[in-house]
Amino acid sequence: MPVRVLLVDDEPLVRAGLRAVLEAQPDIEVAGEAADGAAVIPLVRRLRPDVVAMDVRMPLLDGIEATRALLRTVAEPPKILVVTTFENDEYVYEALRAGADGFLLKRARPAEIVHAVRLIAEGESLLFPASVRRLAAEYGESGGNRAARAELERARLTEREGEVLRLMARGLSNAEIAARLMVGTETVKSHVSAVLAKLGARDRTQAVITAYESGFVAPG
Repeated sequence: MPVRVLLVDDEPLVRAGLRAVLEAQPDIEVAGEAADGAAVIPLVRRLRPDVVAMDVRMPLLDGIEATRALLRTVAEPPKILVVTTFENDEYVYEALRAGADGFLLKRARPAEIVHAVRLIAEGESLLFPASVRRLAAEYGESGGNRAARAELERARLTEREGEVLRLMARGLSNAEIAARLMVGTETVKSHVSAVLAKLGARDRTQAVITAYESGFVAPG
């Protein structure tokens, strides 16, 4: 089954460019388009996309609020890929904190766009881990976020789960973590699932942000 993508951007040229790149791939299908975040929820319910590629800044409802509304309202929400002009942008970090699974630069090359959509859909690795780390260092409350610290303490991660979380923060995939720890991939998947469940995290990105903001992993 192809990965179904919903494009949300107030610039028609951006949507057209993304559509051209994505529809050139046999395993990706553009399910629909919207010009503002306010249209996301009804379209998601009707089209059931796997990934929403959404501009972080839009005139009526921006990508941050649209992400919050989508995750709050839809029972089984799609993955959310924030599309942005500037990489080092507080809006991007707020979107990640709100629940977005990753971000993509509008100036990205076609191969990077395709890779981002596939990686977000698979959910087995962190997209642009170095950039997420830089954003956390600049805009996060590294070690000073009481809620994140309390969340991590309540999680009571085992030593191995903590090790897996640190490797997730470095951007390693399940297969790479398995090779590093010399265990099977299914074992790593079980550890990742346990980490996400204990932290109450929707995905790897949210778990890693909690790790940074609690001080469990240093973002610098």
